[in-house]
Amino acid sequence: MAAHGKFVFRVCTGILGRNASLLKPHTASASLQTMKIAGRQFCSSNTGQTEFDVVIVGGGIVGLAAARELLLRHPQLKLAVLEKEKELASHQSGHNSGVIHSGIYYTPGSLKARLCVEGLELAYKYCDDNNIPYKKCGKLIVAVDQEEIPRLEKLYERGQQNGVKGLRLVGAEEIREMEPHCRGVKALDSPNTGIVDWGEVAKSYGSNFQQNGGQVFTEFEVADFKTTKESQGDNAEGLKYPVTIVGQNKQTVRARYVLSCGGLYSDRLAEKSGCSSVPKIVGFRGDYLLLKPEKCHLVKGNIYPVPNPAFPFLGVHFTPRMDGSMWLGPNAVLAFKREGYKLLDFNLKDTVDALGFKGLRKLVYKHWQFGVGELYRGFNMAAQVKQLQRYVPELRVQDVTRGPSGVRAQALDEEGQLVDDFVFDGGVGELGSRMLHVRNAPSPAATSSLAIAKMIADEVQNKFEL
Repeated sequence: MAAHGKFVFRVCTGILGRNASLLKPHTASASLQTMKIAGRQFCSSNTGQTEFDVVIVGGGIVGLAAARELLLRHPQLKLAVLEKEKELASHQSGHNSGVIHSGIYYTPGSLKARLCVEGLELAYKYCDDNNIPYKKCGKLIVAVDQEEIPRLEKLYERGQQNGVKGLRLVGAEEIREMEPHCRGVKALDSPNTGIVDWGEVAKSYGSNFQQNGGQVFTEFEVADFKTTKESQGDNAEGLKYPVTIVGQNKQTVRARYVLSCGGLYSDRLAEKSGCSSVPKIVGFRGDYLLLKPEKCHLVKGNIYPVPNPAFPFLGVHFTPRMDGSMWLGPNAVLAFKREGYKLLDFNLKDTVDALGFKGLRKLVYKHWQFGVGELYRGFNMAAQVKQLQRYVPELRVQDVTRGPSGVRAQALDEEGQLVDDFVFDGGVGELGSRMLHVRNAPSPAATSSLAIAKMIADEVQNKFEL
């Protein structure tokens, strides 16, 4: 599916089965129980109010940005966010490279390109307005041999067409001036690229949402969506809030409408309301190495490779962090657990679900050599360092240690193609007509989060006639 200024909207064709029993509303105390997250207060249990105009499922950066945007547009509405973990931004939003991307890589005129360029400006402004630290440390995309130069020059042209500010091509001498230990014959300098803690940004969205009257419920893992056909007991609100969201711990929240931004579980959330299982979410784990503190002088800013169109993922790079550390990598290997951040993490359901999907099997068949190499580099640090030495020849295995990992929610179609579009799912029937699923918000979703939120809010308004 190509993204050329449009997103994909799919309509579901099924509804939930009839054999699911309707649970009564949870009757928790009306007193607020709160928890501190990075200095901010978040509601962690029921406040007594269980009926909302719109409920957003998913406390990652996209869900929180969308919730914030909806409440800013419609302050009279009652909105809530449901998050299954104890803290917001616990998965993709808090396990990423932390780069503020400038929009170089994406097809000119595409939605991804527009949202990234717009999102970068919105992100910097939001950080300035909310005192969130960031660094505009720039990025060099480095060609290490003559063969890569034509692809690098095409990237420059693409960035120019996308309206990326400050781009310029530099030669080997200027590469050494900017990055004395980096080897390259030509590079693309992107001075507007930066770094930030995206987990902190996401939590700030949540704090802002609450300050404006929204509610956040943590430790609420959605088990089911149901429709209420009649008022429950003496409460006539049953018809006004016809969607009942049931948690794994039997707590319930009711809503007029539901927006799901489930990230790694977006396909399963959509299936709970009768939608297709495709596009399927397949988790790919990326393992980083850490440059030892005494060797951090080897790299100053972001150093990235020239993308190879023959491979499905970008490749290893050097990424400075807000805490002063330097991340190297990542590789990209199939995660045998959707939220598995360790090398040997395994979940039977997730593994069977992934390997049973013909789209993944087709992807593996097409790129099996790439996959074997990535898996080998995951176990063998020396092999990963060898890739990195193409850019910084002085780097040695003893200069690095194992670092953190992240899991990327990659949407796949049945032909094994990486879904590069934004995918929204609607539905038919009473339940489907009141739900909107964000099935895919492709990278760089963190950089683009505020711009994506505007697009999602537009779609919510149009679908639900808010």
